[in-house]
Amino acid sequence: MEEEKNAESNTKSQDTQEQTSPHTDDESIKQAFKELEDKYMRVHADFENTKKRLERDKNQALEYAYEKIAKDLLPVLDALESAKEAAKDNPAILEGISHIKENLLKVLSKHGIEEVDASGEFDPNSHECIMQVANPEVQNGHIAQIMQKGYRYKERTLRPAMVAVAKND
Repeated sequence: MEEEKNAESNTKSQDTQEQTSPHTDDESIKQAFKELEDKYMRVHADFENTKKRLERDKNQALEYAYEKIAKDLLPVLDALESAKEAAKDNPAILEGISHIKENLLKVLSKHGIEEVDASGEFDPNSHECIMQVANPEVQNGHIAQIMQKGYRYKERTLRPAMVAVAKND
C-alpha cells in the first residue's frame, strides 16, 4: 500500500513538474536565445570594428609609403632644378631638363604631391627661415628669396621651403 502511495505521489509530482516544466523550459529557452543573440551581436560588432580598423591601418600604411617615396624623390627634383640653372647657356639641354621636371611634377601632382607656395608672407607651417635680409622692395615678414623649394603631400608638409625673409628696420 505504501508503494502505491509513493507511486501515486511520484506521479503527482511528475504531473506538477510537467505542468510547470514547459513554462519554465520556454522561459529558459527564451533566456538562452536572448543571451546567444546578445553574444552574436557583440561578436558581429567586434568583427565590424576590426574590419574598419584594418582598412584604416591599410590606408595609413599606403599613405606612409607614398609619403616616403615622395621624400625620396625630392633630391631628384633639386638636382633637376640645379641642372636647369647650369644649362642656362644651352637652350636645347635646358628645354630637355625642363620637360623632364615638368613631367615628374605632373606625376607627383597626380598623386597629391605639390610645391609649397613660397611667395608672399612667411608661414612657419610651410616655410623655414634660413636668414633675414634687408630688402626695401619686399615688405617686412614677407619672403625675399627662395633658397630651396618646399613640397607637401596632400596637406602635410614633406619639406618646408627654405627662404630668406625681409627685415627692413
